[in-house]
Amino acid sequence: MSGSHLLAAESDRGRRETLGENSSTLKAFSVLEALVRAGAPVTLSELMLLTRMPKPTLHRTLALFEEAGLVVREPGGRAYAIGARLVRLATGVLMNDHIATRRRVILRNLVQTVGETCNLAALRRGEVVYLDRVEADWPLRLHLPVGAALPPHCSASGKLLLAFMPPAERESVLESLPLPRFTSHTITDRQLLAGELDRIRATGYAVDNEEYVVGVACVAVPVRDASGHAVAAVAVHAATARLPLARAIEFVPQMNDAAQQIAATLA
Repeated sequence: MSGSHLLAAESDRGRRETLGENSSTLKAFSVLEALVRAGAPVTLSELMLLTRMPKPTLHRTLALFEEAGLVVREPGGRAYAIGARLVRLATGVLMNDHIATRRRVILRNLVQTVGETCNLAALRRGEVVYLDRVEADWPLRLHLPVGAALPPHCSASGKLLLAFMPPAERESVLESLPLPRFTSHTITDRQLLAGELDRIRATGYAVDNEEYVVGVACVAVPVRDASGHAVAAVAVHAATARLPLARAIEFVPQMNDAAQQIAATLA
């Protein structure tokens, strides 16, 4: 075989190998897409139907993703769900698009108004996840980076989003939600927490009265989608020595304005 024919054959084989790799990569990616679309833990059998992948291949792919932190197995090991690394990746994508830039400008303007750190958060798999955050220029502040997660029962954003859940869903979540104590102000009684959620729903805002960190208070208001559902929360938090909770509550109207502006960016 001549040198030119040999080079052509090698090039053709390289293209076939690349196509094979791309095909395998795309098939593996379809597993993550299926998990995200499902919106709930999915069993191996269900994933086989969704992806049409053979069981051995799917099992190897899930094992690889689990080791990498992209997926996690539910207690009992029968179902799979998206992992923390995939959540961080999704958050990064959101933070880098032009819509995220518009939301950051809105938060930055709110920070200039209230003089304290403001954030945008959502409820994901029973945790409050920070989607964006703009820090105020103060030496004393609580550092919670984008992608960080907190228990909902001790945060203003978490309690707010629990409060505006449909009643049946809220009751189900409350029954299964662990309620660890972080400070002497943390609500760890389910009945008291249910009463707090009713109050939040009636007033339209939630507070964290030093329930997660002593000396830090927070106020949150809902971001509603076109259907009126609370899908995220805008919150301001600060050291109580600098901004007492009663004073922070006075900023609720400005926070609601910011929440409405963010709501306008939702698809």
